[in-house]
Amino acid sequence: MGGESTTRTAPHGGGTGTARAGGSRIGQRLSGLAVALGLVLFLGGFAWAAVTYRPYTVPTSSMTPTIDAGDRVLAQRVDGAEVRRGDVVVFEDKSWVTNAKVVKRVVAVGGDTVSCCTDGKLTVNGKQIDEPYLPEGSLAEIKNIPTVTVPKGRLFLLGDERQGSLDSSAHLTDTAKGTVSRDAVSARVEAVVWPWKGSLKSPTGFESLGALSRPGPLRTIELMIVAGAVLVLGGGAYGPIAKRLGRSRARTGPEPVGAR
Repeated sequence: MGGESTTRTAPHGGGTGTARAGGSRIGQRLSGLAVALGLVLFLGGFAWAAVTYRPYTVPTSSMTPTIDAGDRVLAQRVDGAEVRRGDVVVFEDKSWVTNAKVVKRVVAVGGDTVSCCTDGKLTVNGKQIDEPYLPEGSLAEIKNIPTVTVPKGRLFLLGDERQGSLDSSAHLTDTAKGTVSRDAVSARVEAVVWPWKGSLKSPTGFESLGALSRPGPLRTIELMIVAGAVLVLGGGAYGPIAKRLGRSRARTGPEPVGAR
């Protein structure tokens, strides 16, 4: 009758229930794919980093302020032939230090003529080099370096803290005139990771002498690891969230159809 009210419930097994069940199955599959893809990216990023980079702890302050004593750095494994001016490299030369890795900056390569200083600046092939990575207020001229022509296949290296660095300038009386073989280089420093300082700044002062080294894949690896972690956490959270929403709907129950 017109004055009566009725409550209708959707029939069991109807179209709505089927659609919800199907949606749940699709969500579970997508969450599983997200977790799987996230694990691939996350673990793949760490594996790529382990193959490409090596961690080092720098024991001295000869590279201050770029790298302080005790800083932990990540260095990309490279062949010595890939090294270019301005690179901060890890090398081992027994004529300098026995059985120890050394970290210095390459300022000249084979065939270059290097000296210090003209108007307080390092000079390479007659060009004065701007070195913004030197300590604030520091002058390169505290290193008195006579003109040296770097032999082919060798490198001339200096510390960023010129006054206290035992670098090529301290080995000028050696038969190699303070230079180091390219073959002695095992890695190129790309970032300071502890305490976190990030990637080293590009040594733009050397651009006029030729191309600089391109950054390694560290940024791509970081994105892979972060994206992987987000996918794993997001995909893993789907199940608990879906269950909680399902319980909430179950408590609410079917909505009554309005009375006439």
